[in-house]
Amino acid sequence: MAFLQVQFFSETLNVASTVNVILPEARKGIGIDETKQDSLPDVMYLLHGYSDDHSIWMRRTSVERYAASHNLAVIMPAVNHSFYCNEVSGERYWDYISEELPAVMHRFFKITDDPKRTFVAGLSMGGYGAMRLALTYPERFGAAASFSGAVDIVDEIRYLSDERKENWKRVMGDLDKIEKSELDTMWLAEKNANAACKPDLYVSCGTADFLYPQHCRFIPKLEETGWNVTHYEKENAVHEWGFWDEQIKTFIDLIYSE
Repeated sequence: MAFLQVQFFSETLNVASTVNVILPEARKGIGIDETKQDSLPDVMYLLHGYSDDHSIWMRRTSVERYAASHNLAVIMPAVNHSFYCNEVSGERYWDYISEELPAVMHRFFKITDDPKRTFVAGLSMGGYGAMRLALTYPERFGAAASFSGAVDIVDEIRYLSDERKENWKRVMGDLDKIEKSELDTMWLAEKNANAACKPDLYVSCGTADFLYPQHCRFIPKLEETGWNVTHYEKENAVHEWGFWDEQIKTFIDLIYSE
């Protein structure tokens, strides 16, 4: 596998941006299986959480090793504290992540443009970002995953500290207007329930995670609106990297299980 740190000027953000990229190589390394390269690599956009950046998945998990036996490229962008939104007082991270980044990556690298072989996953804030992308543009992805995701932000607002509420207002504006908006994943599940093409969804959370109540509300919403969702709850697991390392491997194995 090749690991690249890509720095490019983002027209959307009007600033130099950094993205970490894993690319398959048709060659064995020590402890790494040979990648079969009879077609362009599949693509996974892998999103970080609120406290991290584009480097965290490589530093805290073995995602490179998990992707190595598959023809899978992994793209890891950075979005600061934006919740993958166009910030009301800040930058247009939603436009960046949903439009500019895929276009730039396809311009730079020979990777598939087949939606069935394009995936998105993330943890915590990134789980929200992954679900929002998949539920907004279901025709673009073959599968999507959230690990310990903030998948019901309308409910989460009720429990925010005053300081965190101010941060969210800077990003999202009037918090009373999020429900049934394009930021509301629960509403998006209903809005696009009848989409012609929909990705398979994988949603997991530990039962001791502070976001577990959101998980428990999100799964029934997906099921009742007709999304194909596989869910997993790990007993006593909390918001931590041991669980997320396990889950990114699980998701990669799942999408290549057929």
